[in-house]
Amino acid sequence: MADAVNVVALLLVAVSATAAVAVRDPVRQALVLSVLGVVLAVLFTALQAPDVALSQLAVGSARTPLLLLLAVHKAKRRGRKEGRHR
Repeated sequence: MADAVNVVALLLVAVSATAAVAVRDPVRQALVLSVLGVVLAVLFTALQAPDVALSQLAVGSARTPLLLLLAVHKAKRRGRKEGRHR
């Protein structure tokens, strides 16, 4: 049973990581990256590493995508401002 959970978790990690690379839109990439963080947390829990899973939930599925979204938003806003001044 545990082996099946590990295999399913690994397959989900592979699918979500591939999706994160394949998506072109930065906002959607951040959302897929968040899903990848949750899936990795599930994998770490299945591998009996709950401390790593909690860290992954905090950093990989919340903070990193949030920082990426903020950076994309600021870059788009800065691009609009520079476009007006030209």
